[in-house]
Amino acid sequence: MTSVGQDPITYYGLVQCLEDLSKVDCTLCYGEIRSLLPKCYPQIGGRIYLDGCFMRYANYSFFDEIMDSLDTSVCSSSNRSSDQRGFSSAVSTVLSNVTSLAVKSDKGFAVGSASRSPKVAAYALAQCWQNLNASSCAACLSAAAASVAKCAPAEEGRALFAGCFIRYSTVPFWNSKDSASSSSSKKRIVLWTVLSSSVGVILVLVVSVLAWKKRKARRARERSLRGLYGSELPARISQSCLNFSYKDLKKGTGRFSPVNKLGQGSNGTVYKAVLPGGNEVAAKRLFLNTKQCIDQFFNEVDVISQVRHKNLVKLLGCSVDGPQSFLIYEYHFNRSLDLFIFVDDRNKHLDWQQRFDVIQGVAEGLCYLHEESETRIIHRDIKASNVLLDQKLKPKITDFGLARVLCGDRTHLTTGIAGTVGYMAPEYVVHGHLTEKADVYSFGVLVIEIVTGKRCCGATGSHSGHSLLAEVWHSYKANTTEKVVDARLQHEQGALEEIKRVVEIGLLCTQANPDERPAMSRVVELLRGRDGTRAEAGLVLGDPPFFDVEVDVTGGGRGEEEASTLLPRNSASEVLGSHSEFSGI
Repeated sequence: MTSVGQDPITYYGLVQCLEDLSKVDCTLCYGEIRSLLPKCYPQIGGRIYLDGCFMRYANYSFFDEIMDSLDTSVCSSSNRSSDQRGFSSAVSTVLSNVTSLAVKSDKGFAVGSASRSPKVAAYALAQCWQNLNASSCAACLSAAAASVAKCAPAEEGRALFAGCFIRYSTVPFWNSKDSASSSSSKKRIVLWTVLSSSVGVILVLVVSVLAWKKRKARRARERSLRGLYGSELPARISQSCLNFSYKDLKKGTGRFSPVNKLGQGSNGTVYKAVLPGGNEVAAKRLFLNTKQCIDQFFNEVDVISQVRHKNLVKLLGCSVDGPQSFLIYEYHFNRSLDLFIFVDDRNKHLDWQQRFDVIQGVAEGLCYLHEESETRIIHRDIKASNVLLDQKLKPKITDFGLARVLCGDRTHLTTGIAGTVGYMAPEYVVHGHLTEKADVYSFGVLVIEIVTGKRCCGATGSHSGHSLLAEVWHSYKANTTEKVVDARLQHEQGALEEIKRVVEIGLLCTQANPDERPAMSRVVELLRGRDGTRAEAGLVLGDPPFFDVEVDVTGGGRGEEEASTLLPRNSASEVLGSHSEFSGI
């Protein structure tokens, strides 16, 4: 057992041979592990089980773990051909025997056999890893034996657990002590040669890893906001944010364990963290490896610290003192909308009223950003995964890393393309022409997704591959909108007319011409007039963009020909000029 590095980057490792191996065989087994280890990279943890030895590494201390979710049993494909019941009984007996003997052994190791007749016998080996005490060893071997016993009447079975290893077979397979102790002087010479070379290689690897980790940790510190700005850290961060402790965040996320990962934002990974007082928060770990990422950090702080609305996520503070920087948001147990509308899970089903409330809440949040806040804000990345749901399933718009502010009387911004494919408005993709109508377009796509339960960028036809927007448009024109409604809503017959009306609003928001899209304040009016008494009786819609797009479901691209169909035909030449920029996002 060992560990290398230092916080925040520390790795822990365990390597152990089975007790029946000689020193020579053990060293050779270690060599085999070293040859297999690169296959685990760049994962932050890995395990290698061989019949003679075991290796595990991770970015957290796992030495107290007995069992975990990765524990499994591996059974051979061939079964015993005769007296399967007797063989299964022998397997159960020998597994019980070696489990009991291994627990009593100082080295957590035992081998044994059991027979039901001269022709029916089972052989087994049990080994606990050296990090377990006797009680932990007993718990692990008991669970492993119960698991691998299910393999019988398969001729062989192996239990690969976090804290132990068990194997059974129809024949003796372990190395006897006699053969292990009869090593000649020649073998000892080979042993010392192999050991010395192995130790040399391991020392070189350890020194190299430590040097690399040290450089990486230094670079991480240099990339942190304190490292970049020193005592000149912008006053707006120090003064406007409650500064959270990096140490508390690290502990509260289980050393940023993947188990606590909530999602991926525009410029960072979001984790659930439990603070010392028991409060749960969402901590967004930021990628500050480029000036653009740092600008997005300050941009997100600047933008979200200026807004307060029931449908916008609340910024609680930040952490800028550690080797990594964080934004701290309120935590919502239900996480994001995409986990409800795109997943066939009865426990996460949203009925029509709940979906309508989400649509209306997002519309009101965008209306506030565009028209009601002190500064006009364009979000630029409205999509299902950027809409969180609170305890009452009310929506909260999040991830303002790409947001832009329209100052003064400016009507638009000309900017580089950023956002999510499928949600970006056509005039923004082609010209980089950014207005509030880009958010309106994204909102319209989101509405269609909420109603259909389908992703906008997935192929919806097995042959034609028409986009979701085109499919809904065709159904709308043919007056068969009910065909594209999420099957989970089909039983809500009383809501069908309102669903059709909302689909119409969604299509209105995705018009090819931005001037034909309504402002979000108008969208809110249309949604509030649910029975039609406070809204216009009908809406005049033209063809949406992407109407003629053919998605290549086979994976083969069509180059510029495909790009030329992404917008109405009169824009084809313009698209060709910017297609390379679009593809590079």
